[in-house]
Amino acid sequence: MQIAIMGFGNPVRSDDGVGIYVIEELQKKIGDNASISIFDMGTAAFEVLFGLKGHQKIILVDAVINSNEKVGTLFKVPAEEVLQTPEDNPMVFLHSMKWSQALSYAKKILQDEYPDDIQVYLIAVENTKLDVDLSKKVQEAGDKVVNLILEELKVAQAI
Repeated sequence: MQIAIMGFGNPVRSDDGVGIYVIEELQKKIGDNASISIFDMGTAAFEVLFGLKGHQKIILVDAVINSNEKVGTLFKVPAEEVLQTPEDNPMVFLHSMKWSQALSYAKKILQDEYPDDIQVYLIAVENTKLDVDLSKKVQEAGDKVVNLILEELKVAQAI
């Protein structure tokens, strides 16, 4: 089984960088593995479409703001819960697109090749000020996500 893990966020916007933090920690722990692709997606979204192809399982990690939950609260949801309807506007600006909308485009474009197993880890944040450090609670939540993903990969027998 080919598995893709994608971390999103802006590492110079404090807690918004938690998805990148998770990816960096996973890269240290997993290293090179032929069945696992690890992507630092930064703030890119449309590139999700290309990362999905050829993978049967996808794990996405990102920060979520304005969740009305405590900072560091962890959510795990199927991607279907957060998909946004694709716009049929040919002028859609790709750099302003969110990954949740990019997934919808991918589903439309890839059709039968769209992976059935896509999980999303979201970590509640509030500090997105210009800073390269994560808050303690968000980093702890990121570490928890790293451990949950490692357990999930063991179950999938990918590591």
